Amino acid sequence: MLNQIVLVGRLVKKPELKQTENAKKYSFITLAVPRSFKNANGEYDTDFIDCILWDHVASSTVDYCDKGDIVGIKGRLQSRVIEKEESKKYVLEVIAEKVTFLSSNKNSNN
Repeated sequence: MLNQIVLVGRLVKKPELKQTENAKKYSFITLAVPRSFKNANGEYDTDFIDCILWDHVASSTVDYCDKGDIVGIKGRLQSRVIEKEESKKYVLEVIAEKVTFLSSNKNSNN
């Protein structure tokens, strides 16, 4: 069995480093990933995919990446259940195991 996902997209906002109660570092990022086909209006739609980064992957991404940078993510899908007021919501999340920095907007701002 296999659970792997590879994404390439732009960061929607600057990543922020956070910590759990046990001092484990993490960051939530959202990738804007354009689809490879056009819709009925002849335009490319974009998917916004939430990803979770842990430990050194989170730290280095926060240190080196900014809004608009293109990154590649290799990871896995993980599901969890959120129970709220007698209802259950199932959530799929991308857990990033590796982040590759592909291009930066820093050069275009100077």
